[in-house]
Amino acid sequence: MARAKICGLTRLEDVEACITGGAAFIGFVDFPKSPRHIEPAQAAPLMTAAAGRVQRVLLTVNATDERLAEWMALGQVDVIQVQGQEDRTRIEEIKARWDDVLVMKACGVRTKQDIADAIEHYAGVVDWLLFEAKPPADSDRPGGNAISFDWSIMQGVGIPLPWMLAGGLDAGNVAQAIAMTGASLVDVSSSVESTRGVKDATKIAEFLEAVEAAT
Repeated sequence: MARAKICGLTRLEDVEACITGGAAFIGFVDFPKSPRHIEPAQAAPLMTAAAGRVQRVLLTVNATDERLAEWMALGQVDVIQVQGQEDRTRIEEIKARWDDVLVMKACGVRTKQDIADAIEHYAGVVDWLLFEAKPPADSDRPGGNAISFDWSIMQGVGIPLPWMLAGGLDAGNVAQAIAMTGASLVDVSSSVESTRGVKDATKIAEFLEAVEAAT
C-alpha cells in the first residue's frame, strides 16, 4: 500500500487537510529561496498539532548545526530531509548529534546510474532516500522544481532501504508513477497548491485519494 508525504506546509489548515486525507508524512521547508519557507517559530504550532498523528519532516539545504539546533529545540522533528550537497560525513555528523531523529537524503536522478550511485554513497548512513529529477542547470533550488524523470529507469532496481519518489507528481499521474517504479511512498508539493506556495485542501484530498486508489 502506497503512502504519501505532502511537503511545504505553512498553515494549520494545511496540516489538518493532510491528516484528514490520510497523509503519512508532512514536510516543512527551511530554505529562504523557496516560496514555502517557514521559520521554526512559525512551524512550531503546526508541528505540535500534528504530533502523534503523522510523521513531521524538516527539509533543509546545507544547514549548519546552529540552524538545525533551532529546529531540534522544538522537540517536534521526526525526520530531517537533507536536500543540498550533504555528503556521508555531514550526514554522520547530523545523526551523531541528533540520534533520535531519522535522516532522509534527496538525490537527483536522470539515469539508472544516478540511482546506483545514490545507493552506493548513502546506504548504511541514511534511513531514507528520496529520488527526484535533477534540477535544471539554471535553477537556484536543489529540488522542488515540479519536474519528473523517466520513471522506467527504476524498474528492476533493488533499493536496500526505504525510499520515496518525488518530482512532477499529481493526482492524474501518481498511479502511473507508482505502477512503473514500485514506489510505496510518494512526495508532492507544488501540484497541491492553489497558488505558488499556498496549499489547496481540495487538491491535497484529490492527490491522497489517487494514491490510495493506486494501491
